[in-house]
Amino acid sequence: MSTAQTPPGASRPGGRTARTRQAVLDAVFEELGEGGYAALTMEGVARRSGVHVATIYRRWRSVEGLVCELMADLSGGIPLPDTGTLRGDLRALARSIAAFYTEPRYCGLLEAVVSAAARQPKAAEVLRQFFDERLRLAGAMVPRAAARGELPEGADPDEVVAALGAPFYYRLLIARRPVDLRLADCAAEAAWAAARAGVFAPAAGAEDSVRGGAADAVRDSAGPVGDSARPVWDSADPVRDPGHAVRDPGAVEQIPRNAEGGR
Repeated sequence: MSTAQTPPGASRPGGRTARTRQAVLDAVFEELGEGGYAALTMEGVARRSGVHVATIYRRWRSVEGLVCELMADLSGGIPLPDTGTLRGDLRALARSIAAFYTEPRYCGLLEAVVSAAARQPKAAEVLRQFFDERLRLAGAMVPRAAARGELPEGADPDEVVAALGAPFYYRLLIARRPVDLRLADCAAEAAWAAARAGVFAPAAGAEDSVRGGAADAVRDSAGPVGDSARPVWDSADPVRDPGHAVRDPGAVEQIPRNAEGGR
């Protein structure tokens, strides 16, 4: 099979193709470390790797293809634990993720991949495939835990692992702050507690229930026009009937009046 017929990023286990692939990915990593994603070019990768730029274009098509494959290549090195308990597995995986993202270039790579996915449909598809595969692999810890009796039946592996990972991506991409072991341990503990409580094992009909609850909330928020003028009573008050707004005369001065002088 000629190079032109090889799918983007594909390689065989050994030989020149594997060496070329590794040289290019190493060059992408170094280029990101020096100039960041904004300065990354196919020509720069070609110069650093010693691989002809035409070869790089044929195999990876674009800068987005390069960074997505590098992300998959590096993240594949995060070990998937089997400690014997779900709590231990989640903690070990969270700490591995935290250790991975302490390297500034890995953080820059994550930003590059997300940025690429926002602009390039192909990059978005590669990113989805990458996370789907990571969720599938890491999710194996969930049925193991269910078989041991640690979780309710039907816990969704994808949701458990997503709950573990979400705090990292919020911290890195939204809050723009570094990750640390405290974040890792908190994320693991929260995901474990939620899984144990059955949060990720919805009951039959839960989707309809959520949809109905949302509709009820919309109707309630509209309410009668006059409701918005009523004071909000403390639901803990034992002498007040919510339907009639009966007040304790001795507590009148404790209830704030609205700006228009109403009750």
